[in-house]
Amino acid sequence: MKRLAIPLVLILPLAACGKGFDSPQASQPQQSAGPVSLQILMASSGDAETAAVKEAAAAWAKSSGNAATVTPAQDIHQQLGQAFAGSSPPDVFYVDASRFADYASVGALEPYADKISNPDDFYPSLRTTFTYNGTFYCAPKDFSTLALIVNDDLWKKAGLTDADVPTTWEQLTAVAKRIKGVTPLAIGDTRDRLGAFMVQAGGWITSQDGKQATGDTPENLKALEYVQTLLKDKLMQYPKQLDAGWGGEAFGKGKAAMTIEGNWIKGAMKADYPNVKFTAHELPAGPKGKGTLSFTNCWGIAAKSKNKAAAIGFVEAMTKADQQMTFARAFGVMPSRQSAKDAYVKEFPADTAFVNGADYAQGPVNAPKMDSVLSDFDTGLQQLTSQDPKAILARLQKNTQSALG
Repeated sequence: MKRLAIPLVLILPLAACGKGFDSPQASQPQQSAGPVSLQILMASSGDAETAAVKEAAAAWAKSSGNAATVTPAQDIHQQLGQAFAGSSPPDVFYVDASRFADYASVGALEPYADKISNPDDFYPSLRTTFTYNGTFYCAPKDFSTLALIVNDDLWKKAGLTDADVPTTWEQLTAVAKRIKGVTPLAIGDTRDRLGAFMVQAGGWITSQDGKQATGDTPENLKALEYVQTLLKDKLMQYPKQLDAGWGGEAFGKGKAAMTIEGNWIKGAMKADYPNVKFTAHELPAGPKGKGTLSFTNCWGIAAKSKNKAAAIGFVEAMTKADQQMTFARAFGVMPSRQSAKDAYVKEFPADTAFVNGADYAQGPVNAPKMDSVLSDFDTGLQQLTSQDPKAILARLQKNTQSALG
């Protein structure tokens, strides 16, 4: 789930690759007849995911009479940029939600998602994430949301019980003040974590359609002022303040009683801190209610693929509820189809808070050319204890308006 940066130079050639990228429908390559050989590029989380996807692809190939070659990328954003620039993209590939608008805006993606069986079965928040200019482009592969992770032993040591798990900002502050000897809450110092507070306050960086800058609002200001108060009172600290690389490390080392992370923390804890007992809970609600962030990929299909029919068939197979549950067992992801929710929660009850978050999750900024804007915003958030939240948001607003044109 780590967000990687793609050099701007790799995005720019996409707009200049000829008529095929002027619009999603501008190029309709000749479809190959008979059995085809699909090229699939994936950004793998590790050996377990690679093996699972290759096994599923082999099963699809056998049943369909086609061939499918799955290649784990070294740096998928760089490799896709180069492939698009050279007009030789893979047929199917992972598209990170944070990069989706960059690709969709230059016509690199085939808008096929409504051709998948029961497209309305995908969580609405995920459909929105992969919608550009009103068109639902690509099927969500899987997802995670942020939840409040609690160290059970440190919780009990502070005299707290299950009834004390905070469900509001006010309760979060009150509970944090009762935790002594360790930092109450460790949280990453970027929009990918702190942005959840903005959503809980009723704000976000852009409008839902990604066309308007909405950074400098009273809602976002209320969120950053609340976070700033927690930071100044040492009720919340960034990982680097705790000599940790991320919230999960500070949490795993027992330097924090709580953290806010996605369900990928399960694997990290099992691997690095197997003796730490913890539970996951929905994030505390803010002034405007519940809010969290979602992280997801879709199965992208190249607009220039000559094998679109087979590619859609492949994605159809990969996104069936049963196949998504197989992936969940293999490498810990959560199904993107609502019809798989009950089966997933029954098999992985400890993940209920993460799954429930899908109902009110905010996806990444759905607009192209926002990389430098968001990086600049992160820099401001990292200096939140000493900077004016209003000034940080004003800068975000100005930069976002400039990027959106």
